[in-house]
Amino acid sequence: MDHDPKRNDLVKSLKVRAGRRRTYFLDIRRTKGDDFYITMTESTRRFHGDGYERHKIFLYKEDFNRFLGGLEEIVDYIKTELMPEYDFDEFDRRQAEYEARKAEEDRLDQEYREKHGDSDNEEDRDHQHGRDGENDDDRIDW
Repeated sequence: MDHDPKRNDLVKSLKVRAGRRRTYFLDIRRTKGDDFYITMTESTRRFHGDGYERHKIFLYKEDFNRFLGGLEEIVDYIKTELMPEYDFDEFDRRQAEYEARKAEEDRLDQEYREKHGDSDNEEDRDHQHGRDGENDDDRIDW
């Protein structure tokens, strides 16, 4: 497969929100030689609203297994040795509750718009123009 210099090297991206100020981006990228690697970016909003601070890690295929093994080992150590009494599933439950509330609010908003003929709202315009339309105040803070 020939490398097209105009082709974006981003293959897939996953956005992981972690509170009000921090987001992680996990991206699969393609090299010129049609190989793949992962970039992990931590993006943190600065306190005074003047942009974001970003930190990036590049993870190459030859390191996937060792990296994943090391990450699992260190997380397991924290969960079993340092904080065995802590309920780490609390975060997943809180996120699921938040998402359920948000989905219900979105459903009610959609019903209202359909009933009142107001479908041209800011979120729809943002989506049409490729903007996220979300704002950090809509997310829960861990």
